Amino acid sequence: MRVGIFGAGSIGCYIGAWLIRAGVDVVLIGRERLRDEVAAHGMQVSDVDGQRFRLAPSEVRIATDSAALADCDLVLITVKSADTEMAAAALARLPAHPTRRVISFQNGVRNADQLRLSLPGVTVIAGMVPWNVLWKAGARFHRGTSGELMIDAHVGDAQTAADLFNHAGLDTLLRKNIGAVLRGKLLLNLNNPINALSGLPLRQQLANRGYRRILAALMREGLMVMRAARVLPAKAARLAPRWVPWVLDLPDAIFMRVASSMLKIDPQARSSMWEDLQRGRVTEIDYINGEIVRLAATAGVDAPMNRALVELMHKIECIPGGAVPMSPEALSAALKRRMA
Repeated sequence: MRVGIFGAGSIGCYIGAWLIRAGVDVVLIGRERLRDEVAAHGMQVSDVDGQRFRLAPSEVRIATDSAALADCDLVLITVKSADTEMAAAALARLPAHPTRRVISFQNGVRNADQLRLSLPGVTVIAGMVPWNVLWKAGARFHRGTSGELMIDAHVGDAQTAADLFNHAGLDTLLRKNIGAVLRGKLLLNLNNPINALSGLPLRQQLANRGYRRILAALMREGLMVMRAARVLPAKAARLAPRWVPWVLDLPDAIFMRVASSMLKIDPQARSSMWEDLQRGRVTEIDYINGEIVRLAATAGVDAPMNRALVELMHKIECIPGGAVPMSPEALSAALKRRMA
């Protein structure tokens, strides 16, 4: 099977590296920065479990033009959610390929549906990535959290894709309720802007009860909105979504013991939204907390706290050099001002 990865950033390169290491024919569609770093350093991969390996520059095929996907049997979409339409248009321009399958490994809940609308006749599979990957200088990609990839069990050839990933060392599960899983992951991703604004690694940020209480309030609001919209979330991690806010409210020492038994987070892990702010890129806030606001509008309810955080992030995106780190007290006060 020939695999293409459209949007070879942190997640795409991490997945691609494991596939290449397993002998899969892979082409990464990325930017010149990636091509130059790999040419100079190769590609280095590490993870929270202590695994690490290096690929030589000659082992990694990188293209900057999506035309290189023309002969791919499987295309993984790992672009930011705002670029889904662009990715679909690029795929639509490719010559017809009777066996091509597309998997959306993106944040958000509606990307696979958007791809299906834009690519009639192409099998699109919804997927979920549970972990954070940090791209460090020199084409070094570090996975800082644990978990398994998940893909929609109902779509044809999903088992073939899962077998491919598992063979490559990427633990992958088939889920019959992938829509609910994506909503469960969405609730967990409500922490992304908190982490970005804290300026702290994930482990250090989550060790602070002040930040966790903000996240718990956002999640409770998200759960209320989903109930009103009659769409239920499912487990995207080890704990059912309805219990996560309760665990977040626990005292620091108890929380860390409980959390460490369910999820590995190493000291390097950060959210992708933190990385976006550092690089001066537009964040995915509209597809995470903004998705709760959108769903609330369709259900005829309000989501004031998530809406306030969306507004705050849009303001900070416009600040050259990114945000000044905010304490829990400062972040809570900023949200309350916007909710007033």
